[in-house]
Amino acid sequence: MSANAKPLAILVGVDLGLPNFDHDLDELGLLAQTAGLQPIDKVTCKRRAPDAALFIGTGKADEIKMLAQQLGATEVLFDQALSPAQQRNLERHLELPVNDRTLLILEIFGQRARSHEGKLQVELARLQYSSTRLVRRWSHLERQTGGAGVRGGPGEKQIELDKRMISEAIKRCKERLGKVKKQRQTQRRQRGRRNAFSISLVGYTNAGKSTLFNALVKAKTYAADQLFATLDTTTRQLYLGDAHRRVALSDTVGFIRDLPHGLVNAFAATLQEAADADLLLHVVDAANPDYLEQIEQVQRVLEEIGAADVPQILVFNKLDTLEKSRWPLHLSDMFEVKDAFSEVTRRVERVFVSAQTGDGLPQLRQLLSVHAAGDDVPDTPQTSEVVG
Repeated sequence: MSANAKPLAILVGVDLGLPNFDHDLDELGLLAQTAGLQPIDKVTCKRRAPDAALFIGTGKADEIKMLAQQLGATEVLFDQALSPAQQRNLERHLELPVNDRTLLILEIFGQRARSHEGKLQVELARLQYSSTRLVRRWSHLERQTGGAGVRGGPGEKQIELDKRMISEAIKRCKERLGKVKKQRQTQRRQRGRRNAFSISLVGYTNAGKSTLFNALVKAKTYAADQLFATLDTTTRQLYLGDAHRRVALSDTVGFIRDLPHGLVNAFAATLQEAADADLLLHVVDAANPDYLEQIEQVQRVLEEIGAADVPQILVFNKLDTLEKSRWPLHLSDMFEVKDAFSEVTRRVERVFVSAQTGDGLPQLRQLLSVHAAGDDVPDTPQTSEVVG
């Protein structure tokens, strides 16, 4: 393989009977490409429960090993999170590096973080992930002994040293993030004293949040047709003529299915922008056939970060990618959104836009002006009702 060639990866997914299983492994493939890997084949199977040792069982592991040898694969990627023991056993069985969805997302975040805060958050998540997998790193030392009557020897000592080093690094990282969080809280209090109305863009990754952000505030935030193009929160002032006031508009990191809990915790300071906002613009890729599932996943993360009760407007983006025959009769209407952990739904305002062409943006600005003005915001979108 040449120096510039991408590592070749086989994608593996296990259907455990849970909802929203991605049979085509399309999202895992996009994640792999974003991380700089080249997917060359996909393997899926059904199981009632994961195999304790190999997650997929010996027979399927043998099949993947043979496939990897035939195709010249250099890595195997799993769509589910693997335990440290499963990962270690699979690497021994397949004789190839094995990684899971969690590490893949961490790798992408590590490549994309630009701000000091973003880098700290990624570092903390990676340290927490690595702390459970030290036995892999020092397995060559575990086989050594420290002399007669002594078990473990140098290997055991090295593991303990490494655990202590990572534990201290996690502590330092949390302390530094704590300082950043205090700075953000101070900035939010200052905005509050200025009676600033804050709006946060949230949504599934690659829904077009950054493109919409740029279109609204005429900014040049990095935007690309790829997963997690934006990791660091960016805030700009947006003037709403109908409301005769300026508001603070923030672009935040995109959400994704099975977002590692370590990342949710590590990015708490960044995601806090959404929890503290006066209004959320929940951006949806209207052209994605799985948009309902993606809305559900975003609602789940919003619940986890304490932002479920923040008023929101659904912004169905990428209208320009839909055939004219599929365009809605009206660019704004109401939409039923189900709460992540209950059967309760609420009606929220929805507007169809194209951040690329500008279609629907006047209607969106008008809605934002109504919310920013405060007095004329309708109660209906925020009321909840039980589904019978």
